[in-house]
Amino acid sequence: MSPGLLKMWISFAGIGLFAISVLLVTISRTKLSGGWQFLVSTVAFLCFIVASIIMVFIVMAGPSA
Repeated sequence: MSPGLLKMWISFAGIGLFAISVLLVTISRTKLSGGWQFLVSTVAFLCFIVASIIMVFIVMAGPSA
């Protein structure tokens, strides 16, 4: 697998994690309360952090050959 193709799939994973975090925050704010709200919000925050790290890695790696 070429490095450019691998970077593409890694960036898709980051975009997917951003989307999952948005959905989880929306669900936790509208449908949940108490401990479940805290748990789902924490998972959403972790997804957001991982996605941000992935995107920074992809951008700093530069264009593919």
